[in-house]
Amino acid sequence: MRLIGLAVVLIVSLTLTPFAGEAQQPKTVPRIGLLGGGSASASAGRIDAFRQGLRELGYLEGKNIVIEELWAEGKVDRLPALAAELVRLKVDVIVSAGPTVTRATKEANVTTPVVMGFDDDPVGSGFVASLARPGRNITGLSSLSPGLSAKQLELLKEIIPRLSRVAVLGSLIHPGTAQSLQEMELAARAFKAQAY
Repeated sequence: MRLIGLAVVLIVSLTLTPFAGEAQQPKTVPRIGLLGGGSASASAGRIDAFRQGLRELGYLEGKNIVIEELWAEGKVDRLPALAAELVRLKVDVIVSAGPTVTRATKEANVTTPVVMGFDDDPVGSGFVASLARPGRNITGLSSLSPGLSAKQLELLKEIIPRLSRVAVLGSLIHPGTAQSLQEMELAARAFKAQAY
């Protein structure tokens, strides 16, 4: 959790870097919009890690940075309006806490830079053009790890050499699941096993 928080902080700090060069001139304090679909209390650990990462990079809330937090409290239909509210507040970057939030931000046609905290498959979700060149205004972290399914099966086969069948559980509504299942089926064939 801390590693993900630090990665998001680094991406956000790179987005805010242009403000650092303006240190000699009067400037406005950079503003980060933090948008979540759940509640602040449910995400407290991640938010604390995010704030700590900002402090470690020299960003002090209320001194040289402002964080505007908006939470949908589980009401996903509120997310586009909350994204629009962050734009109205003139934030410099929006940190989206998950794919549902990123989708709502994209659908709200927000042009402010968006840093997604994570997504199973941002390309498959239509958030970015490619992992190497995201394009548009959305960037961030992806939990899609091609080849990971094969490695997991390989380790399982080492533990259970007589392994012949593997049941794979997942939700096909998540774009990355179908790709992971395909990889698992291919890897299973190589180990003369079956994946379901």
